[in-house]
Amino acid sequence: MKGKKLLVTLAVSAILFTGCGLKGGNTIIKINDSKITQGQFDKKLNQTIGTSMFSQMGVDLKNNKNTFLLNLIKERVVNELIVKTLLDEEIKKRGIKITNKDTEDAIKDIIDKVGSKEQLNNILKQNGMTSSQFRNDIAEQVRIKKLAEQLGNSDVSDADAKKYYDKHIQRFKYPEQVRASHILVAANRKDLEELVKAENEGKELSQADLNAKVDAKIKEKKDKAEKILSEVKKDPSKFAKIAKENSEDPGSAINGGDLGFFPRGRMVAEFEKAAFNLKPNTLSDVIQTQFGYHIIYVTDRKAAGQEPYDKVQKDIKEFLKNQKQVEMIDELVESLKKNAKIEFVDPSYDPQNIQAEVQKQLDPKNQAPQEEKIPDIQKKK
Repeated sequence: MKGKKLLVTLAVSAILFTGCGLKGGNTIIKINDSKITQGQFDKKLNQTIGTSMFSQMGVDLKNNKNTFLLNLIKERVVNELIVKTLLDEEIKKRGIKITNKDTEDAIKDIIDKVGSKEQLNNILKQNGMTSSQFRNDIAEQVRIKKLAEQLGNSDVSDADAKKYYDKHIQRFKYPEQVRASHILVAANRKDLEELVKAENEGKELSQADLNAKVDAKIKEKKDKAEKILSEVKKDPSKFAKIAKENSEDPGSAINGGDLGFFPRGRMVAEFEKAAFNLKPNTLSDVIQTQFGYHIIYVTDRKAAGQEPYDKVQKDIKEFLKNQKQVEMIDELVESLKKNAKIEFVDPSYDPQNIQAEVQKQLDPKNQAPQEEKIPDIQKKK
């Protein structure tokens, strides 16, 4: 891992706990003087399912066939809500408060690390998270950090940072990389077949007719890519503008087609070969891959090397400081759990009961015939 990515990963991906704001509803769990409602659980469950890898793969976790996976997530959500409630009580007890500026500063810090506000919005979109939800999560993270600061000293010495660097030196080495932007004219054959069928709904198409119409659309796509390439060649400095207006890769189009630096093995073979054969500030011809037609513009190259310690020292110290704070919070949570009065008003939300149900589903005696119990996740592959 490159040094500067240490904190970016932590800041964007490792949000400790997410918030739940629904009021009212049936109480399912009582924790000391606090309550967790059915509405709070449902909201948190839906958020967790929506951002899970299963959802991204098209697996319907609420389908009766997938109750095993749903129960695993249900147990996780219950535990997270309990932890959040205990920490909320502790934060209130200690009088910890945050301002809008605290939250804004934390968000600005993340924007600086990912590169731009556009890039952050793109990351949020890819992970199915709204700006409002992200802001709430960041505010929650700031509150947790303030709590951690009250628990003890989490400062990291220069010596500890250097020790980490030397011990994990492989994380700071990087292979040869290129930085490229691209414009994609999407032309996946299967997608185009579905499009042709939709356009001709109600009509009987022979396979030959279908193939001919798809071939015609593919030719249109290639012609479009060639036309865009001609436009870019007239003034390569306008590549980013043209990419924003024409690229059909939403993930990079918003950034003018910029894909950042990448090593070999990251992109599909045809794309990689073309990119690594180009010198900085040069254009490719139209390159065809399984996704369609690409116009590649290489903007920089970086030889294999290693991030120097001086450059990553600050990131390492902040990363290790966060680790210390997480450990202190974990210790606090265990202590709070031992001393808390937790009542599962609805026994079905008791983690022990959920785990018993999971174990029951794992019992071969309770499993359906093999063909029927194959999870959707395998069928999607």
